[in-house]
Amino acid sequence: MQCCRFWARNVKSDTSKDTMAAPRIRTDVQVMFFDTDCGGVVSNIAYLRFIEIARTHLAEELGLGLAEMAEKQTYPVVVRTEIDYRRAAKLGDRLMIEGWLDQVERARFWCGFRITRPKDNMLIAQCRQMLALIEMPTGKLLRLPDHWQEYRRGDSAHNPKGECEIGIVSHEERIE
Repeated sequence: MQCCRFWARNVKSDTSKDTMAAPRIRTDVQVMFFDTDCGGVVSNIAYLRFIEIARTHLAEELGLGLAEMAEKQTYPVVVRTEIDYRRAAKLGDRLMIEGWLDQVERARFWCGFRITRPKDNMLIAQCRQMLALIEMPTGKLLRLPDHWQEYRRGDSAHNPKGECEIGIVSHEERIE
């Protein structure tokens, strides 16, 4: 598995102020036996594990590395998951999982994910998750770090092709 990170800096916004675009990551996985059912088709829960891998890489880009989270006892927790399964992935498929910070509020944030099969450019699944930061062991809800406010925006202009519009389906569900 490998992970690639994509950053866009100093993107011009509608207000003509310089803002930092949110980080984006890509990681790939190969479908293994334990990801599939007896027919060799990926189980729906395996897709969430793939998304968890991508979300962990994305958290590192946002300053929430695994060691730092454990040291500070501050963790992102999933509050909501929306996922649309478009096509079945099968045993042996190589999949690309893209993840990005989609929306930032004061105490919660949304991440978007897209799973594709590069060999035929097929969209396999789209996912959107709402998360919050909590402090353990108390479970206290925390405000998001101040530097995350750089990523706040009022529209989805930074995400072309309606990346987080769960439920939108193209004609053949191919990513062009």
